[in-house]
Amino acid sequence: MKKVVTFGEIMLRLAPPGFLRFSQANQFDVVYGGGESNVAVSLANYGVPVDFVTRLPDNDIGQCAMMEMRKRGVGVDKIIYGGDRLGIYFLETGAVSRGSKVVYDRAHSAICEITAGMIDWKEVFKDVAWFHWTGITPAISQGAADACLEAVQIASDMGITISTDLNYRAKLWKYGGDRETIMTELTSYCDVILGNEEDAEMHFGIKPEGLDITTQGHDVKAEAFLSVCEQMMEKFPKAKKVITTLRGSISASHNTWAGVLYDGAKMYETRQYQITDIVDRVGGGDSFMGGLIYGLLKYPEDDQNALDFAVAASCLKHTIKGDANLVTVPEVEKLMGGDASGRVAR
Repeated sequence: MKKVVTFGEIMLRLAPPGFLRFSQANQFDVVYGGGESNVAVSLANYGVPVDFVTRLPDNDIGQCAMMEMRKRGVGVDKIIYGGDRLGIYFLETGAVSRGSKVVYDRAHSAICEITAGMIDWKEVFKDVAWFHWTGITPAISQGAADACLEAVQIASDMGITISTDLNYRAKLWKYGGDRETIMTELTSYCDVILGNEEDAEMHFGIKPEGLDITTQGHDVKAEAFLSVCEQMMEKFPKAKKVITTLRGSISASHNTWAGVLYDGAKMYETRQYQITDIVDRVGGGDSFMGGLIYGLLKYPEDDQNALDFAVAASCLKHTIKGDANLVTVPEVEKLMGGDASGRVAR
């Protein structure tokens, strides 16, 4: 299997146990995760050689984050060290009609203070076939945006396939960067683009025809997003595939989940999963991206199979506590085959 590199921030996640509110918490559960590190963990679980690139503080907490990646089989030798702190986010897990909440504490984190030139991208990309970044990284700081641009330019020059998850985050982009200009330039280098309807509208002003995202319910029609895919391909001519996840939020505990992929000529659609009694939806999109990259590498001539794998993998992620998707290829393929019984394997 070809080698993949992901680049971004890994954070310390602190969450009250179970469904407690912040005001009820006397302790926090500790998890390490982030968009790009979560993708790397998924790929490592599927047997794909993968390196995660980031900047960590050279202290005990930075080492803990690094060891979390290492124990999941992710390559960590391209990580650089510097700065004083690891970014933190606090998660309050919602249930039923109460949505989850995230509070960020990531200002002046090690990667927030990264600058172009700190990472030797030509060395990082030796023998690499695929590079993945997300819209979270350039939202952290101008330096992170510059480092990301440096990465996609060098990866493009080296003929590496580039993917992005647009990942709009309303609570980021606070440093004054021109979001649309930055994201447009970065995305112009991408071969594979993943994003939902909010990502496309907030980053590029692209809206689905006949769908109001503010009133989106659980009955999400894939056809409504064909116009988004077509507009994205027109704006980004290098893109070979545009993918959209279709999440319908019936409640914090019950979502519908599906996906579509457009290759410029044909739109592929998956079955819709009913995800009831969600354990943890954080990282759902990352698990989809990890499954998609694996699927496109494993089935390069079968976009439908790759998309089906991605949706099934991310469906399973909603049953797993923490940021990362800790499932195997046989488990995903079992669900793809229609076995959602959850019976004990003896």
